[in-house]
Amino acid sequence: MSSSQPFINAVYYPSWRVYKGFPPSSLQLDCINQIFYAFTRLNSDGTLRPLDEFSDFTKAVDGEKGCLRALAKLKQQKPDLKTLVSIGGGSGSAEFPAVAADPARRATFARECREFVDKHHLDGVDIDWEHPHTPEQGESFIDLLGALRETLPSPQYLITTALPTGEYCLKNINMRKAAKLLDSLNLMGYDFHGPWTDVSGHHAQLNAQSGSHVYPTLRNSCHRGVDYLVSKGFPKYKIILGVPVYARSFAGAHGIGQPFVSAAEIEYYELPNDWVSTANVDRDAGAASYVDSSPGGKGFVSFDVPDTVRQKADYVNANGLGGLFYWTGVGDRRGSESLVQAGYERLNQG
Repeated sequence: MSSSQPFINAVYYPSWRVYKGFPPSSLQLDCINQIFYAFTRLNSDGTLRPLDEFSDFTKAVDGEKGCLRALAKLKQQKPDLKTLVSIGGGSGSAEFPAVAADPARRATFARECREFVDKHHLDGVDIDWEHPHTPEQGESFIDLLGALRETLPSPQYLITTALPTGEYCLKNINMRKAAKLLDSLNLMGYDFHGPWTDVSGHHAQLNAQSGSHVYPTLRNSCHRGVDYLVSKGFPKYKIILGVPVYARSFAGAHGIGQPFVSAAEIEYYELPNDWVSTANVDRDAGAASYVDSSPGGKGFVSFDVPDTVRQKADYVNANGLGGLFYWTGVGDRRGSESLVQAGYERLNQG
């Protein structure tokens, strides 16, 4: 990847969604140029194991056996499409610290990744270790990337990673060293608020709330994460900004910074049509919301809409970032309300 290459507009494909009628062929192929297959897990000895062997290799999908073959089939329609296997995930990262800290297990992991990528006609691997929590784990993270790069040489293979915007993780990683080993970094610009926070808020805001008395979590933002990475020597053009294709709701709250009684996650395509069409777009925050005040309603609901995705695409363009990615590609709506399409069109509008 170089600063002169086209913008990346990428999606994660969660293989378990095939059981809900979303095979790889359901992705908006005309709007994307990278797909991350989520997830494959790792064992404590560095070997890989499938998250779901049946969906990966056996289930009838798009006229093929398994989602991985169906994913490879997409390249017949779009030869320049890049596909990567994402390893780990929020509930699949426990083995990373021990594997990354041990040279023998790192070597096993790198070898297994190469074999997996070649066997399934993929272009590389995405390391979704959530998250390196100590300086020692940060050093091991770099060592793991180094072992991968030796086994998956550039430019034949791509190596990417997914990391949060929070300094609690990023401060542990030498970003200059990471940049030399990575083709790009998927910056997870979402989940700033949820059931783990004390108050409601936009969960994927581009810009933080202003003011000296703002509740701490309301200071989180996509820009804050980008700014921190750049301050640590990570090149802008390798940063891919993440967009959530799902909402977070806060029952009992009617705005940001309020206590709530319960929180939930809702797929973007499952939101009521009027919530999307009448969403309140906060241009300063680069975020959208809806307040469901009906009896037993969802309360304050935070999500992206095409307008906010276009704002994020403009931010990518203005700041020289590498593009956008979406978690997930199958949670989207189609047509004028599509987030993936809105980002693609704005990034490539001439």
